[in-house]
Amino acid sequence: MIKTISILTLLSSFFLFLNCSVQKRTVDKDSTSDYKYLALGDSYTIGESVCDTCRFPEQLKKELNQSLNKQGDLKIIAKTGWTTTDLLNAIAQQKPASDYDLVTLLIGVNNQYQGQPFSTYEKEFPVLLEKAIQFAGGNKDHVIVVSIPDYAFTPFGQTKSDPSKISEELAQYDAYAKKISEKEGVDFIDITPITRKGLENKTLVASDGLHPSKEAYSQFVKLLTVKAVEVLK
Repeated sequence: MIKTISILTLLSSFFLFLNCSVQKRTVDKDSTSDYKYLALGDSYTIGESVCDTCRFPEQLKKELNQSLNKQGDLKIIAKTGWTTTDLLNAIAQQKPASDYDLVTLLIGVNNQYQGQPFSTYEKEFPVLLEKAIQFAGGNKDHVIVVSIPDYAFTPFGQTKSDPSKISEELAQYDAYAKKISEKEGVDFIDITPITRKGLENKTLVASDGLHPSKEAYSQFVKLLTVKAVEVLK
């Protein structure tokens, strides 16, 4: 009798454990995204003057979800006015994980706009890129550096004394970012030509007369999607 009870008890415990395990796996699966995307930057990443779903990281996530039939989780570390120093400080505070499947980095316009020494960007951009690679689990193929939009070709930019100087300085920033990206084996996507059509095509500029519009971001995403799909397949 004692042996019979023991066997029945063991069997009951086994099936209870098995049932709990199956339930736990189901819950875990339902609560886990297919991929994780981290977007690092400034106003161009947070989407100043456009709706939350209009900014390029959100549009990119939507495009990836549809193209790959997956569900992504997006985290944005960005704020209007941030320089490379500000982004580094925010990263130090938020401490992102190192398990992202995709990381984008777009930074530098406020270094230029605020008249900071170019040497600051030369020092801090490589550090930010290194961190972006770390957040992608050390996989350089999963990081994309995005060029800086040229705000000289906006109504706001045209109010400046020398819009051509803005373009020249931003070109210097982009050239450096591209050089460092290529050195590290990271893809550099040049979206700047799109923004240089802002004066001839007003739909590319947001209502504030400075930042890219939803339409402009959609064109960014067309360029970014090719690489991002390759990464997440």
